[in-house]
Amino acid sequence: MRTKSRLRGIRGAIRIKKNNKNEILNRTIELIQQIILANNLEKQDIVAVFFTVTPDINKEFPAYALREIGLNYVPALCAKEIDVPGAMKKVIRALVLAYTDLKPEEIRHQYLGRTRILRPDLSGGQE
Repeated sequence: MRTKSRLRGIRGAIRIKKNNKNEILNRTIELIQQIILANNLEKQDIVAVFFTVTPDINKEFPAYALREIGLNYVPALCAKEIDVPGAMKKVIRALVLAYTDLKPEEIRHQYLGRTRILRPDLSGGQE
């Protein structure tokens, strides 16, 4: 197995419909799997994942979803976003730190669904 050369940050976000355990876990899994797929990552490339949630999400830790997809030993941390008036609600954000050979401009950040409007400069119309 060849070691990838650079540690990079990969961003992403997804909205949930309801603040419940299954929705939080399922949407988080969808987001992380899409980040892995879009950036051709292998599980061993992932160093750590930071999650933030909007203040209206509190029924489960998004970090728990990593265990569901076999990333048991990847350090993860959850935190609350700043409660900015008018900000999009029910959003889970992720910052995945991973080794890759991709250049910064080649990273495919994953802002799924309506969250694309949060970072149109990074989402590039990706689904």
